[in-house]
Parts: sequence; structure tokens; C-alpha cells
Amino acid sequence: MAHPKSRISKQRKRKRRTHYKATAPTLTVCQTTGEHHVPHRAYFDAEGNMFYNGNMLVKAPEQAEVETEDDDNE
Repeated sequence: MAHPKSRISKQRKRKRRTHYKATAPTLTVCQTTGEHHVPHRAYFDAEGNMFYNGNMLVKAPEQAEVETEDDDNE
């Protein structure tokens, strides 16, 4: 079985781990919609339209209104 030859001290372990840090993603603002998004990636706006590079790629599908008739069943 594999096991360490000698114990690694807390200081040595922590010095090695100082370089393991999370980076915040770079965000840009669209000139067309004003939405924040990751650069060079397509994104959806609040209405469901897909944009890339300031141009609309896919328009959001329109939702059909469903009418319920509860009065006819009584």
C-alpha cells in the first residue's frame, strides 16, 4: 500500500496550499441588453431571448394562454 515516507508538517502543507485560490469569473456588460454575462459565451436575457456578441440568436418562444373553464363542469 502507498503511504508517505515521512510526515508533512502543517507549515509545509499550508505553504503549498497558499497558491490554491478561487478566482472570480470575468463578467462583461452587453451593449444591447445591459445584462452581465461571461465573455465569448451566448446567454439568455430576462425575457428568454438568446444573445451573442450583442446580436439576438434565438427569439424566446411565445407562450400560449391556457383558458380553464371551471364553471362548465358544475
